[in-house]
Amino acid sequence: MVKARQRGVDGAALSHLLLTVPIGLVSLAVVTFASAVVHVALGVVVPIAWLLSGPLVFNRRVETAIAQRMFGMRRPSPEEARRLDVVWEQVTRRAGVDRENYELWIQERAELNATAAAGHIVAVTRHALDRLSNTRLAAVLAHELGHHVGGHTWAAMLADWYAMPARVAGRLTLALIVFLFGVGNRAGLACGGCLTLMIGWFLFQLTVVQGMWWLVVPVTVAPLLVAWLHRHAEFKADAYAVGLGFGEALEDVLVREGRGEAAAEPPPGAVPPATPAPETPATPATPVPAVPTAAVPDGAGPAPRSAHANVEARLRNVRHVMSGQSRR
Repeated sequence: MVKARQRGVDGAALSHLLLTVPIGLVSLAVVTFASAVVHVALGVVVPIAWLLSGPLVFNRRVETAIAQRMFGMRRPSPEEARRLDVVWEQVTRRAGVDRENYELWIQERAELNATAAAGHIVAVTRHALDRLSNTRLAAVLAHELGHHVGGHTWAAMLADWYAMPARVAGRLTLALIVFLFGVGNRAGLACGGCLTLMIGWFLFQLTVVQGMWWLVVPVTVAPLLVAWLHRHAEFKADAYAVGLGFGEALEDVLVREGRGEAAAEPPPGAVPPATPAPETPATPATPVPAVPTAAVPDGAGPAPRSAHANVEARLRNVRHVMSGQSRR
């Protein structure tokens, strides 16, 4: 049975988008200023075009380019595709999700990991494909599906896209200050000091004099809040996988990951028949992590869903959700 509603926006995804609004406004100012410096007319056209460009990352062709050139993914070989199809069919059937909504990719990375990216990409590392049995691989893919169903992936992608100009400008400014102070002569120290004072004066004027603390404070604390939301999203995705009946397999993968085990498992067997599981996973009382997802540093551009939480915390969360299911 395929559910009529394939995905939504949970609290973690919505909060991530709201946190992006202040830094997005800064990015808009950066784009407007940079384009206006080149030509006055561009100060209007370019910002509008930039604002409208965000949804393009969900175009299938653009997603393909992102997967190949930014994340180093590749299409699975016929043999890999056959195995992934068996596992993916089991996961999507349990979830009531149309399997054709998503594309499966491979990452050539030496880790037990998987990735949810953009609006339709689910990737697994070649290492995980070689080392994990079908059941454990299904648990990992179910976790990534949880990110898509909860809206974490597209929310993170848009957030990174609209925050990029502000982050790039900030890093270039910081690099310039470091360079000036590192020159080692009086002129460099004087210029670096002047630039630092100008930035401090500008922030003071903006925050205190103009009363725009509502813009400056969120931009300042956003990295900490986003890190917390990423962690919370991982817990939600783990809970989703547990709700589909992959709790024990997910727990085993996390235990192996925590121990750093990479020994090959027995030849992959068929995924066990679907077992009754609640349509929505139990909500964890305490934050807890999820299974693999690739991490991309802030400011690197549109990123796949990531920011894995601590393995021990994830294990506690998974076990908490599983115990809640057993009590029901």
